[in-house]
Amino acid sequence: MIVAVGIDVVAVDRFKRALERTPRLADRLFTPEERTTESGNPRSANSLAARFAAKEAVAKALGAPPGLSWQDCEIIPDPDGRPWLTVTGTVAEVANQRGVARWHLSLSHDGGIASAVVIAETDGS
Repeated sequence: MIVAVGIDVVAVDRFKRALERTPRLADRLFTPEERTTESGNPRSANSLAARFAAKEAVAKALGAPPGLSWQDCEIIPDPDGRPWLTVTGTVAEVANQRGVARWHLSLSHDGGIASAVVIAETDGS
């Protein structure tokens, strides 16, 4: 059963400028695995912006409670390359309180905009 939906959009150029202006921002927002591709190259601004939108969408799906850590929500590709959402720590704690058992994630970036949709689902009916 779906318990919540979150969506967010990010202007890629604005996000890229923020990363350039604040060099440690990427370290605060993303895990090392999120910042690099499977081949070890740095991720593009488009890809990072979409991942940031996903983290914002997760927060919205959870009701945007204070105290969530950006690093407790990780978006990395599964073996087929599909983005996969994993939550730990502060995010997992709130998700458990809300009864979230599974997450569904869709990322997109086109025309200078990155977007993400997150669906939180329970086991029950």
